[in-house]
Amino acid sequence: MQLHPLPAFTDNYIWLLRDGNGRALIVDPGDSAPVLAALADGPPPLAILLTHHHSDHIGGVADLLAHWPALPVYGPDDPRLPATHRIGAGERLRIGDWHWQVLAVPGHTRSHVAYVGQGLLFCGDTLFSLGCGRLFEGTAEQMYASLTRLAALPDDTQVCCAHEYTAANAAFALTVDPDNPALHARATQVRQLRAQGRPTLPVTLALERASNPFLRCHIPALHAAAARWAGGKPGDAVDTFARLRAWKDGFRA
Repeated sequence: MQLHPLPAFTDNYIWLLRDGNGRALIVDPGDSAPVLAALADGPPPLAILLTHHHSDHIGGVADLLAHWPALPVYGPDDPRLPATHRIGAGERLRIGDWHWQVLAVPGHTRSHVAYVGQGLLFCGDTLFSLGCGRLFEGTAEQMYASLTRLAALPDDTQVCCAHEYTAANAAFALTVDPDNPALHARATQVRQLRAQGRPTLPVTLALERASNPFLRCHIPALHAAAARWAGGKPGDAVDTFARLRAWKDGFRA
């Protein structure tokens, strides 16, 4: 099994997973060009997985279907997605030799899903390394529940986010959680990787739980930081998450 993050646009990753025979699974192809280039000399892909309807995640699907008309496209049951196979929370998919579980993770969008299998998590724009997605259609309660659901996966789960936002996220995380040694270590690693032109992803869920402030909203230090920013008393984990997300929305390093 080989996993490749294909850069697209300014900071997107289209994930490509290959089996031992070179057959590929494509995740969130916002642009067809990187996918067609990567698969030019190989067999037809097995399927496309879509996490949500935003154009930078689905924009390449039509062109890929023009090349491979029978290619299955799995996605949430939402008419805004060009899915040929509508899937919902709790479903289990078998694609080639791989097995995937579908998780509902609303918040960024109302129909957002994630796919878990083979020790991998394809989470679209719900969870980022050292960050999380904006609340475009969902509530803070929904997004925090989604992040909590993802954080409960095994420690060695490889988090495959859809954007290279980690360096910018690190600047915010260090502002709100400055005494966290795991975060400082991750920020140093991120600077080194980006200086070498390398992706910061995938990353283990254990490392994210230790360093991502949006997965640490139950920690008293994060309660206090969010309260100081908002000018109020510390709240519970959901309130802390809502304050941190609002803080991040306007944050400039």
